[in-house]
Amino acid sequence: MKRSLEERLKDGPVIVGEGYLFELERRGYLQAGSFVPEVALENPEALKQTYRDYMNSGSDVVLAFTYNAHREKMRIIGKEDLLEPLNRRAIQLAKEVAKEHPKEEALVAGNISNTNIFDSEDPESKEKVRNIFREMVRWCKEEGVDYIQGETFYYHEEALIALEEIRNQGLPAVITLGLMGENILRDGYTVEDSCRILAEEGALVVGMNCFRGPDSMQPYLEKVRKEVDGYVAGVPLPYRTTEEHPTFFNLPDSGCRCHLPLETTFPTALDPLYHNRYELAEWAENAHRIGINYIGLCCGASPAMLRAVAEAVGQDTLNSKYSPDMEKHFLFGKDETLNENNTNYRGKA
Repeated sequence: MKRSLEERLKDGPVIVGEGYLFELERRGYLQAGSFVPEVALENPEALKQTYRDYMNSGSDVVLAFTYNAHREKMRIIGKEDLLEPLNRRAIQLAKEVAKEHPKEEALVAGNISNTNIFDSEDPESKEKVRNIFREMVRWCKEEGVDYIQGETFYYHEEALIALEEIRNQGLPAVITLGLMGENILRDGYTVEDSCRILAEEGALVVGMNCFRGPDSMQPYLEKVRKEVDGYVAGVPLPYRTTEEHPTFFNLPDSGCRCHLPLETTFPTALDPLYHNRYELAEWAENAHRIGINYIGLCCGASPAMLRAVAEAVGQDTLNSKYSPDMEKHFLFGKDETLNENNTNYRGKA
């Protein structure tokens, strides 16, 4: 029998591969802007391959791609009739891929996320949000997920509603917050206070994901780690956010020489602003050292980046055999049989 999420957390860090949203847009199967995961129905093999690529690169979890696949988003694009089929199919595909793992079947996580309609002053909006989560969680339960990850909440109370609905179905919950540029959740909670309350209310794992890269997320992860007794998640973006520009929504590119049609690098011109895999591995080592237990990367992450993160915390991934080895490179290799005319030229290349 495969180990549960809690059993794996007790044995060491759990790696979670996210970032499907940007990766599938980059591969040509998803529209930037609306960012709705119709790929589960339109191109299921593309989604399965993406799941597989992240799993083989170290993810202990196949996270069902239902981010933004909620009733409000489907209403905006006029496809509410596809809501339930999309959710169920995304989970079914995740289960198929999870069974392919040759060492231990990967966990399958359901996924619910920020609704963008939550209003802390409007009881009606709160009820709409609860109903959105309730139906998605029920589908997750019926499809047999191992746990549910509720993510990218920038209101504490919305995160709490998500947790309540997950707990009502008797499933383990991972709840992660997206911290905007004000450095505080929109209903006034600090991220560490919110995480402490969510843990006290029964979340197995609490922490942060998305919006921020390692540099602008790590100080808050340290605060959460000090405040929370249980398991803590850190799932940053792979972008070079800063104290001045803490999120990727307004991250500038001083070297850009063209007109950006959206007048911002987000979401389709962030390419020059990546951390490299070695910087991300260094972050993962630091996160692991301070006691972050549930470690991954979010929007923008590639499988190669995730592999570097997994290896940095001691994991040997299925695709570690493809990790960089320059020994036989024609310019930079050290193999004695290489052509010396090339290796002697490396400094001039």
